[in-house]
Amino acid sequence: MTVYFIGAGPGDPELLTLKAARLIAACPVCLYAGSLVPEEVVAGAPTGARVLDTAPMTLDETHAEIVAAHGHGQDVARVHSGDPSLYGAIAEQIRRLKADGIAYEIIPGVPAYTAAAAALGQELTIPELAQSIVLTRMSMKSTAMPGGETLENFAATGTTLAIHLGIRALRDIERRLTPFYGADCPVAVVYRASWPDQQVIRGTLADIHAKVRAAKLTRTALILVGPALGEEQGFPDSALYDPAQPHVLRPKARV
Repeated sequence: MTVYFIGAGPGDPELLTLKAARLIAACPVCLYAGSLVPEEVVAGAPTGARVLDTAPMTLDETHAEIVAAHGHGQDVARVHSGDPSLYGAIAEQIRRLKADGIAYEIIPGVPAYTAAAAALGQELTIPELAQSIVLTRMSMKSTAMPGGETLENFAATGTTLAIHLGIRALRDIERRLTPFYGADCPVAVVYRASWPDQQVIRGTLADIHAKVRAAKLTRTALILVGPALGEEQGFPDSALYDPAQPHVLRPKARV
């Protein structure tokens, strides 16, 4: 048997990959993170499948379900939100699978930050302004961040930040980022990207906290910070399609 760590995407069931949908429909056991994965995503599980919401379960309990499935030779769809490689908490699960000699495979999914960019209707990498994206999170009640991975260190680059688990720490984020980006730096908060109740709140480091508080958002939101979020004019076109810029598929410059 095999355990398939499946990226379910940000919430919209139509953002499942074809492979993810096929495996969910084939596995007799389906364990899904119900706090972030809608039931519609696992509705395609086969008739009679053992489908469990792991939100109230411990790591030992979910692993026990996998061990039991292994004993019966049953494949397991372990369904996570977004892409499993980003804050998917699969590393500790994989460690246990390896210790027990259980095979696994990772199926990538659409991460939340790309769904948030789609909700904003814009590109996050703007020529000559921001060509990198830092994916990070606030510690809050989660495990502590490594010593060098601070907002200040990331902000020193001036690029776009995608901050997870930070909706309740907006005051702190404002305080720590303003010296680097300025109070008028654009900020976007995307609540439940791609879900039916998705909300997008735009502002600046100076006013985003008040706007989010007024909207009463307290969880399941991604915070994007950086000058690229407000740039619509004044940047050059990408060299990718520049007629004067030859490349391997367009070897001759067109002038």
